[in-house]
Amino acid sequence: MAVTTKQLWDSAISHLHDLSNATLYQNTELQTRVAELEAELTAVKKAYTTATDIAALEQKAHNAQLSSLNRQISTISCSQALDPLVLCVIDGDRLLFHRSLIEQGYQGGRQAAQDFTKAVAQELVEQGFVGFERLSFWITIYLNKRAVVTALREEGMASPDQLEAFLVGFGQASPRFVIMDSGPGRENVEAKVKEYVKTYIRLPQTLRLFFGGISDAYLPMYNSLEKEDFAGKLVLLQPPSDASSSVRQMAVKSLQLDGLFMEERLNQLHGRRPGPLLGISEPAMNSNVVTNGGLISPQSEGQGSMGPTPPPANRSPDNFKHIDPSKPLHKQSPPPCNEYYLMECSKGRNCKYSHEWLLTPDQLDLLARNAKKAPCNYLKNGLMCPWSDKCCWGHVCPSGARCFHLSKGKCWFKGDGMHPVAPGQNVEAI
Repeated sequence: MAVTTKQLWDSAISHLHDLSNATLYQNTELQTRVAELEAELTAVKKAYTTATDIAALEQKAHNAQLSSLNRQISTISCSQALDPLVLCVIDGDRLLFHRSLIEQGYQGGRQAAQDFTKAVAQELVEQGFVGFERLSFWITIYLNKRAVVTALREEGMASPDQLEAFLVGFGQASPRFVIMDSGPGRENVEAKVKEYVKTYIRLPQTLRLFFGGISDAYLPMYNSLEKEDFAGKLVLLQPPSDASSSVRQMAVKSLQLDGLFMEERLNQLHGRRPGPLLGISEPAMNSNVVTNGGLISPQSEGQGSMGPTPPPANRSPDNFKHIDPSKPLHKQSPPPCNEYYLMECSKGRNCKYSHEWLLTPDQLDLLARNAKKAPCNYLKNGLMCPWSDKCCWGHVCPSGARCFHLSKGKCWFKGDGMHPVAPGQNVEAI
């Protein structure tokens, strides 16, 4: 009897042990499965959130376009006498045509105009704008021409003559293609572009407005248009790949045109001081005289034509203007021309700086010292300066080898030898 009882207990204990092991194994499998399901659920939630955001942006764009189309249909139907307009405005400082087209000069401008017109026409067809008997297409480009010329030349992309010929060719391709020089200052270009967009996008006959050169500076303008349901008319032309997240989230259409515009932006397009390469009457380029980098004073010996320019024979000194002593020279309106008073200026009446100030010797000396703070473009581009020590522009950085901006890679004096080490100066300590 005792043996039978022991066998029963042993069997029961063995059964409980097997049951415990099975329970532990099943619990481990369940925990693994729960972890897998939680990972899958996280992935599904993430995908759902992404899909929801994309759908929201698409719906926003669709609503904006639908609202714009409804506004266009209602307004155009009430003004049948008005020809529909398709407009294009380009911030020419931020969006430049491809260098291969600019280098072709006049023919490149004509080709760019033709290719651009075809691309816009194709985009309009894809957007469903067909069947109009008359439709006017206008292009307006605003740019700081002097800054663009300088930047293209200094980047080795195109000469001033090539850009001038390109712009002429582009502008003559159609009487509706307009190129406007906004003058110096980044804010001038932006102000004109903003005013253009805000004015013409509100016209009832404007079907689409293509805008090239978008940046964060135009976000307030876009937000205003979006609130008034005009953003649906806007098409971003060649938005940059490195645009901010705010620009990328704009609920508007975009148009990419490969090979027509530059993908990169020119470095330091604004704020550069144009040097003598822009149009002075240059001496022979094979001069072997090397500048000593000294400060040029209008009263120095052997300075040739560096002194004050006398009035022409048919003009009296009384006809010249006197400097306003309450303002520095660069704040005069317009400032005196460095090349005219210190060197030679061949621009004549086309020069944007004044040739009509009557400067005293002290003012000429100050003008010369200020000019030395800007680099000579010949040396900066690796060329020998034909003006040698008669050049009014700086041949060496005023801060020398210890230049703070040089260590940051931002000094304007970029040519070889423009940061010389003074005799006895410890180079390693710089």
